[in-house]
Amino acid sequence: MSQITKRALEASLKNLLLQKPLEKITINDIAEDCGISRMTFYYHFKDIYDLIEWSCVEDASQALEGHKTYDTWQEGFLAIFEAVAANKPFIMNVYHSVSREQVERYLYRLTYELLIAVVEEKARGMLVSAADKKFIADFYKYGFVGLMLDWIRQDMREDPQLIIDRLAALMQGNIGRALAVCRLDPPLTNNPD
Repeated sequence: MSQITKRALEASLKNLLLQKPLEKITINDIAEDCGISRMTFYYHFKDIYDLIEWSCVEDASQALEGHKTYDTWQEGFLAIFEAVAANKPFIMNVYHSVSREQVERYLYRLTYELLIAVVEEKARGMLVSAADKKFIADFYKYGFVGLMLDWIRQDMREDPQLIIDRLAALMQGNIGRALAVCRLDPPLTNNPD
């Protein structure tokens, strides 16, 4: 029941964002649109921004489902772009109403989850420190978030597939090379000694 109520609150917020900007929406507006009491809202979320963050994370988690491998990361990132584009009024309102830091933090959390899974997969069988794997995932996370923010700032005009294709060209084989450089285990040699 909790997920159903949260989804209903999310739908009400998105509906209201089609009518007015985020800063003009109150918890009373959302509760009234949803047909619940203010206390029910507060049972699930501490404020509107908490609802926004939950909504973004849930939508992105669904978009990434099944796309957290080296072979499917491009589909995962494309699914994030498509989810953002499908919720354009919501995203544009959030982008213009909350601090850039909040938007970045949300996107960093999303993309890191995908990228660390890809790095862990590529590192399987290699002795690489957790710090090095995190560094590699963070590097790509910052690049992806920068691209996503530029795309949003430019009103989502560019075809996301072109962005993903360019990113794929940059990443091709580079995660494996970075992990190989960071290996802690000595490479096997053919020297019989």
